[in-house]
This record gives sequence, structure tokens and C-alpha cells, in this order.
Amino acid sequence: MEPDWAAEHLQVIRTLMERSAVYRRALAPVMTANGVLGTLAAAAGLTARVEGPRAFIGYWMAVALAGVAGSFLLARRQALKDAEPFWSPPTRRVAQALLPPLFFGFVLGLLLGLGQGIPGGAPGAALCLFWLPLVWIALYGCCLHAAGSFMPRGMKVFGWALVLASSIFGALGAFGLFDWAGPFLFGHGVMGLVFGLAHLAYGIYLYFTERRGNEA
Repeated sequence: MEPDWAAEHLQVIRTLMERSAVYRRALAPVMTANGVLGTLAAAAGLTARVEGPRAFIGYWMAVALAGVAGSFLLARRQALKDAEPFWSPPTRRVAQALLPPLFFGFVLGLLLGLGQGIPGGAPGAALCLFWLPLVWIALYGCCLHAAGSFMPRGMKVFGWALVLASSIFGALGAFGLFDWAGPFLFGHGVMGLVFGLAHLAYGIYLYFTERRGNEA
């Protein structure tokens, strides 16, 4: 069994290296689309004043599901365009690396949104609109860092950047430097900044660097 496992593992690594350019091409539209979605969702949430803790959680979880569905369709279209199997062994490895942080973030949001809250009372605005987005950002950064083991190196750097951003925002908020904004503005603002503008910037970067690589 061990020689077979080692051979399969080497084949997966070889395939991932061969398809790194394909994954990079798929990442540009995925990141750009999610950036546009996150930016528009933050603007809509602020305009519509989605400020209740449960409303905020349900709203952004719906946005996240829309982003996952859109990413799936874009990645599948890229695989078909390049005549590559979509649910291949390398793709399964990437999905397995992403699953634990995504699962925990989903369950945490679900419990806070549908449950009776934390001990001592219902979920408060400070918990759901300030700390929960930071936890989501850190977990998503862990997802990207894990996926970076199978993708271009920039994905790991982007993942680390999100974890650091979450930590910095949390530290500044803990010392009251965001008290002027309040939980409502901070929650939608940081979600739009990280899941919107940061993704949009990374997608544009990938698009132009990929195009330069094709012209070289």
C-alpha cells in the first residue's frame, strides 16, 4: 500500500506543478469577481442599514455562499476551456486543505445567528459586527495559506496578509481606536475592505501579471 500511496502522491505533486499556470489563470477572474461582489455587498449593507447581529450574520453568509457558487462556476468554466478535468485528485487536495477553516467559520456564524447567543445573553453588536468579521477574515486567510501549498506562492502571501490584517484590526479595536465608527460601520467596512477591495486588487494584479507572462 505504501509504494502505491507514494506514487499517487508524487503524481499529484507533478500534476499540480504542471497546472500551476492553469490555476493562476483561473484565480484572476475568481478574485476579481469576488472583489466586485464583496465591495457591492458592503455598500448595499451600509445603504440598507443591515445592522442587527443576526441580520448581519445572515446577510454576509448569503454573500459568502454566492461567492463560493460563483467561484465554482468560474473555475469549472476555466477547466472546460483548458480541457482539464475539474474534480481531479489535485483539486480534491486543495478542497481538503480549504475545508476545516471554512467549516468552522460557517458553523460559528450559524450558531451565533440561530442560537441563543453566548452565555449571559443574546449575541451583541460588538461580538457579531466587530469580532466575528475578524475571525472570518483570519479563518479565510488560513484557507488561502493552506491552498497556497498547491498554488502559486502569492496565494500564501495573500493568506498571511489577511491573517495579519485581522490581527491588526483586532488589536486597534481592543484599544478603542475604532469606537468612532461603531460596530455597524466597522463590520460592513472591514468586510468590504478585505473581501471586496483586497480581492479586487489581487485579481487585477493577477490579470496583468498573467497577461505580461503570455506576451513574453
